[in-house]
Amino acid sequence: MPKQTFVLNGERVTVKVANDERVLWVLRDLLGVTGPKYGCGINVCKACTSHINGKAFNPCSVKVGDLEPDDEITTIEGLADTVKGDLHPMQEAWIDRDVPQCGYCQPGQIMAAVALVRKVQREGGTITEADLDGIRNICRCGTYTRIREAVRQGARRM
Repeated sequence: MPKQTFVLNGERVTVKVANDERVLWVLRDLLGVTGPKYGCGINVCKACTSHINGKAFNPCSVKVGDLEPDDEITTIEGLADTVKGDLHPMQEAWIDRDVPQCGYCQPGQIMAAVALVRKVQREGGTITEADLDGIRNICRCGTYTRIREAVRQGARRM
């Protein structure tokens, strides 16, 4: 069995797993990182959204063999470690706006929102309605209005 090495939430990890295994299963089943949720497995629902090298990606659609040893994956478990404080500003906004109902999609929603805000900030802009429309994560409970409010609030604090 080949060894796969990458950085997970700031720590270098190595696992023995086939090259074609999806990153989501490596995270959840081998490394015990359960924040990225399994929703569809085909890159549609976005419940597993995490970051790779600072950009949003869906681990259900990426083979672990495609990762490089210096690739940095951040999941919801490691998000707060990217800032000072106990929680990331986006996580705080989620709490302030009382976003979650069932909570299943929330880790992916937050990770997508953070990646979007960082991208917009790098480009020198501010979050627009069109940007918010671009977040394609599915929320079965339909808390989209609160999600949008939280993204705006989190963006102001980032």
